[in-house]
Amino acid sequence: MATTMARIGAIQFGFALGVAALLARAVQVQILEGERWAKEAQSKRTERQVLEARRGALYDRNGVPLALTQEFYHVGIAPNELDDPRAALRTILRSLGLPAASLDREIQAKKRWIYLHGPYNATQVQPLRSMAGVHLEGIFQRFYPSRDLARPIIGGLETDRATGGAGLELALDSILTGKPGEEVLLKDRAGRRYASPSRRVRDPLPGNDVVLTIDTELQEIAERGLADALKEMQAEGGDVVFLDPKTGELLALASQQVGGPTVPRASVFTDPFEPGSTVKLFTAAALLQHNLVDSADQVFGEGGSWLMPVTRSGRTRPIRDVHPHHGNLTLAEAIRISSNIAMAKFSMRLTPEQQYDMLRDFGFGSSSGAEFPSESRGILERPHQGVPMFTRASLAMGYEFAVTPVQLAAAYGALANDGVLMAPTLVREVRDPSGTVLFRREPEPVRRVIGRDVAERLREYLRSAVAEGGTGGEAQLVNYPVLGKTGTARRYQNGRYVENKYNSTFAAIFPADDPQLVVIVKIDSPKGSYYGGRTAAPVTRMMLQQSLASRRVAINRGRIAAPEVLVAPSPASPAGGNPVRKPVVVVGWPYRPSNAAPVPVPVPVPSVGGRSVREAALALHRRGFRMSLRGVGRVTRTVPAAGESARPGTSVMVWAE
Repeated sequence: MATTMARIGAIQFGFALGVAALLARAVQVQILEGERWAKEAQSKRTERQVLEARRGALYDRNGVPLALTQEFYHVGIAPNELDDPRAALRTILRSLGLPAASLDREIQAKKRWIYLHGPYNATQVQPLRSMAGVHLEGIFQRFYPSRDLARPIIGGLETDRATGGAGLELALDSILTGKPGEEVLLKDRAGRRYASPSRRVRDPLPGNDVVLTIDTELQEIAERGLADALKEMQAEGGDVVFLDPKTGELLALASQQVGGPTVPRASVFTDPFEPGSTVKLFTAAALLQHNLVDSADQVFGEGGSWLMPVTRSGRTRPIRDVHPHHGNLTLAEAIRISSNIAMAKFSMRLTPEQQYDMLRDFGFGSSSGAEFPSESRGILERPHQGVPMFTRASLAMGYEFAVTPVQLAAAYGALANDGVLMAPTLVREVRDPSGTVLFRREPEPVRRVIGRDVAERLREYLRSAVAEGGTGGEAQLVNYPVLGKTGTARRYQNGRYVENKYNSTFAAIFPADDPQLVVIVKIDSPKGSYYGGRTAAPVTRMMLQQSLASRRVAINRGRIAAPEVLVAPSPASPAGGNPVRKPVVVVGWPYRPSNAAPVPVPVPVPSVGGRSVREAALALHRRGFRMSLRGVGRVTRTVPAAGESARPGTSVMVWAE
């Protein structure tokens, strides 16, 4: 009996120990380690997935898209989940444009999962969205509707991730990049994922859109004109800048390097060069601003060849002029014929500090402030770092310092803007995904560099430089006067000047009265004639002519001064009177008084079906319409439809796929 009771007690004790162990384990699992096990269980039956945010778009000043992000899809098919496999496969083949044989092979192989990479656009997958057994995986892709237009400026994304890698895509990355979302997917034992909208954690927030100052039509003119010039002159490369001197807006920026990479670097920002005679105006500005010269002061032209004394020990420096002059020259005449000798002599009236400060105030030697990464500051040494007489003459002739084309454009913009330097900019507006304007760039004056009267005198010097007898006459237009200055400088490469290689430059202000454009054209190492007046100046004239012929280029034709004609003096005029200049007034017919508001006449909406978005935008803008875009790709329809009449200024809704 005692043995039986002992056995029962041992069994009870064993049960008690087992219950205690179970309770202890339960306390450990549910209380002490409960949070860890709950997370592990959650991870096995759910999965968090990052939802990519759409990157913001880049538009030109007229709304033409330059960089867009569009959603595409990969398609997965689970054959065992299809309700009606035959009908479903027919729909899939028709929607995605696939050959039947390719999908039949996948079906015959009895695969549990068929993956179609594509990628396919939203229109193609629309019929498949509600189909059981068809699973869509959305991805975003960046593309550039205008292809290579302004690509060195626009830049691109990193190859392995959707972040800015170069150009404006990099500089504006924080603005364009949206905030990714997050959702929770349910998983079964087999690891299959199921979307659960009710468990979505956070929706993605698209990035902001940016409206640039670039004018696509002016950009096309600049790029085409530069390409034609490089081909004709067999040059190694070149740059073109169009800038609005009143606002600092950069309207067009073209850079090309012959034999370089597929996408050329933006050398308008990154490659400084010695500007040659285009910067003689800034030494003249210092002389005038400090009252060190007047209109009657003259220096001897030395017949085009002069040994300038450099040091007291008798060291000299030869200086020559392309256009020799045997008499005396005023400052205005020195600018007109681009005399190196006269400018070197006039520069001796300046202290090194005065000359340096003036160049620095015009923006040389410092970043322009434009929204572009890796912009070069150029080269401008401090006054104490050179030989005073030697360096002053070099700076006056455009040597011993280097500028970028954008810096040179901004400096000429100050001359056109009555002496006020404006900060160059590439950004006009920032808009949120709904179209609300978050930021609008206002013109930003940097400083007043010279007085208004000095700026007016310098513009008169530029007027004479493109007049008869000046070096830039080939840039002059027939009806509208252009101001400008040529520049030719030997190329400095790898620490030395290269024989028979030159940078040929022309800087223009247009029109002469109430300027609207500053144009910089630089040609690298042209073959044959290399002078700026024979190379860059004609290219400038050609591009200005094309700009005036275009209806969309950012030129306010109402502000352009009317061309003038010579009228013989009347009999009542004083003896020997000069011909009178009178403006030509062009009057439309039927005549409408200036105080009467013009009534726009309805015109037909052009047919743009099947065209690219860019081509459609150009066609609509030429007719005077505005465009509102829905989608990307080829245009499918418009509202109002093609052929319907609407008043210019009307917004035409464009659908594209």
